[in-house]
Amino acid sequence: MQPFRVAIAGLGTVGAETARILMTEAELLGARAGRPVELKAVSARDRSRDRGVDLSGVEWEDDAAALAARDDVDCVLELIGGSEGVAYDLVLGAIRSGKSVVTANKALIAHHGAEIAELCESHDVGLGYEAAVAGGIPIIKSVREGFSGNRIGRIYGILNGTCNYIMTVMRETGRPFEDVLADAQKLGYAEADPSFDVDGIDAAHKLAILSALAFGHHVDFKNVHVEGIRHVSPLDISFAEELGYRIKLLGIAEETGDGVQQRVHPCMVKAETPIGQVEGVFNAVVAEGSAVGTTLSYGRGAGAGPTASAVLADVIDLAACRRVPVFGLPSSKLSPGRTAPVTALSGCYYLRLMVIDRPGVLADVTAVFRDHGVSVEAMIQRARNPDEAVPLVLTTHETPETAIRTSLEELVKLDAVLEEPRLIRIEEF
Repeated sequence: MQPFRVAIAGLGTVGAETARILMTEAELLGARAGRPVELKAVSARDRSRDRGVDLSGVEWEDDAAALAARDDVDCVLELIGGSEGVAYDLVLGAIRSGKSVVTANKALIAHHGAEIAELCESHDVGLGYEAAVAGGIPIIKSVREGFSGNRIGRIYGILNGTCNYIMTVMRETGRPFEDVLADAQKLGYAEADPSFDVDGIDAAHKLAILSALAFGHHVDFKNVHVEGIRHVSPLDISFAEELGYRIKLLGIAEETGDGVQQRVHPCMVKAETPIGQVEGVFNAVVAEGSAVGTTLSYGRGAGAGPTASAVLADVIDLAACRRVPVFGLPSSKLSPGRTAPVTALSGCYYLRLMVIDRPGVLADVTAVFRDHGVSVEAMIQRARNPDEAVPLVLTTHETPETAIRTSLEELVKLDAVLEEPRLIRIEEF
């Protein structure tokens, strides 16, 4: 049978591991694909670098775009990264040349998914992007195919292992964010510029993709509400523990009466819940389906092995001619989507104020909440010496987001409030 011939653009940790498995597990991959799977060509900036795999029998291209033009390649694996530039040009060039594409590039799909899906349909080729979301967890296939008999009401999870690692270590050690981030960078869990991770952008890319799959709309990254974890302190984590919660950076997409709401931000979740028990660099995704109920998928969300595993699963599907529409529906059937802003949210909240410890302060704070219809559920106040700053922690009953935001605007005007209030949404799963 005609072999399925692949080329790899990008030989970083994921690309090198993918190449190694293609070379060393050829018999297994071929058996599962129903025909041989061959690595024909690669492209990387440095040919001399030792990547732990013998590529002496594989052809090299100095220009990644040249892989798209090769007649002896059926599928291009884009493992470069980035939403623009070389990766974007390579993917579009490969599709226009009649080649299928497999990518681990969540930014590319989040920003250009609709364009790429339409191009794949017009050129009758496939696109695999399992590795773009949650690493080795097969969540794309689960949502797109495994749950295709369901209406999904909500999908949420821990989508960034770097943030989950940082939050876990902060809770276990009491160390501040900056110190733990520095350790994560030394261990290779965080990039030299960690902004995409710790500011929530990476998780937002992934959530936009999951939301499109779950709710049948065009990828809508621009309407994802995004907050990161830089403002979460050991003090907040300690108070969360006292209240029975853990703080997790979650991506949440749900169908509401106002449309699909997509948000990424730190959340307090009950410590004993499955999502509250996910620690370290692990990811977890929960989907709530009309027929299946609640499911949880758990595993390593990044790393060479898990990501290469997902890449190769897509390669095998394409080699075996197992193809489905990129987002589960033909592009013409995807809805433009109706977006529910985060201001339409109604829920419970954790609020920490640093206030001067003197008579009347608590009355002033509660008066602000009273005036805006916010009902306080619990309060923790740590008294120290008079005129010193002390934390005042409150949790609310279910409250409109707009009421909380208006309350915060009033609270920062109080003379006794010394710092920007810290607000964390409480999610009851």
